This record gives sequence, structure tokens and C-alpha cells, in this order.
Amino acid sequence: MEEEPVETTIYSLAASAPTQPDRRGSERFLSLLRVGAIVVDGRRELCLIRNISAGGMMVRAYSPVEVGTRLAVELKQGDPVNGVVQWTEEGLTGVAFDAPIDVLALLAPPEEGPRPRLPRIEVECTAWVRQDADVIRTRVINVSQGGVRVDATATLTIGGDVVVTLPGLTPAAGVVKWRDGDAYGIAFNRGLVLSELVHWLKDQQQEEQRRIAV
Repeated sequence: MEEEPVETTIYSLAASAPTQPDRRGSERFLSLLRVGAIVVDGRRELCLIRNISAGGMMVRAYSPVEVGTRLAVELKQGDPVNGVVQWTEEGLTGVAFDAPIDVLALLAPPEEGPRPRLPRIEVECTAWVRQDADVIRTRVINVSQGGVRVDATATLTIGGDVVVTLPGLTPAAGVVKWRDGDAYGIAFNRGLVLSELVHWLKDQQQEEQRRIAV
């Protein structure tokens, strides 16, 4: 049976702030969004973080916030980031940071306690997905230790075994879990090695910065 995609906070290496969301037909049945906090006029409120990039974030705030409002965002304890509201739509709020942040540093685990799995990270690159005798070129939407979301013009079989090749990483075997239009969710049979994935993401971050500089 085809599974529904789960909505979780997405981290992006892009330098720009998140734009207004693309409304898709299917509804997410489960939300695992990261909890953050915004400070507006000295008032601190919790929010749910939908998407965060080096340049800004998209949140679901619990109180209306007008476009142009200056605020501070608490992403880590005692480390606020200042920004301004760029847009609002159906309960979602887009915030542009005053200065870019280091997304990978934000994801660094605490010095004490268990080391959590890396969440989903938005990237822009090509991946090749092999299913049976077919090798399909796809566009990566986001990746985590446990899987990858890709856009593919060719059809992948839900529940089918695949091998995903990301440039610079060891090919990973997995299973196609769900489909949402042209997007597919693939779960890896074995989680990617965290150190290798972080190193790969740093390379992707540098490549993104080079594209912006050109």
C-alpha cells in the first residue's frame, strides 16, 4: 500500500529566504515540525518551523504577524537571529534574516547526550535511481540519513527496490515508499554514515555559494 508523505521541518542550503509554498493536492496526515520561538515587540511565542535556509525561514505562527514586522527568532537557546516578515499566507509566515546563518552549524548535535539523526536537508543536485534494469535521472528535493525525496519524470514502482546514487556518495539501496505527483519518497535500507553525509552537504553548500557568486 502506498504511504503518505510525512511533513517535517526542512533545512535548506540556499542563501535565499523560503518563498510562499506551492500548494499540492494531497494532505499530510502527520506533522513532525520543529518547535521554535519568535519574539515580537518583546513578546515571546512558540511557532512551528516549516522550512529554514541560510537566508530565512517559513513558520506557522500562532498569532497574526503583519508583513514588515521586525522580529527575532530563537533557533538555539540564547542565540536569537533578527529578521523581518516578508509575506503571510494561510497561517504561514515568511521571514528574511538580516544576515545569513550557517545552517549546518545549526544542525550540530549537543556536546552531551545522544547524537540525533540529521533531519531532511534541501539540496539541488541530480541523483540516479536504478529500479530493475532501468536507470532514471532524477532531481533531488531533499535528503536525510534515512532517505531521499526526488522528482522523476519516469514512473517508479511503489514498494519496489531501488539503488540511489548521489554524486560523491556511495550508492545506497532502498525502497520506494510513496508518490506525490512527480515526487517520490525513497527510504534507505541502511542509514547513510553521518560524517560522510555532513561532508557531502558542506560540498553542496560550497557549490551553492559558487553558483551565487557567478
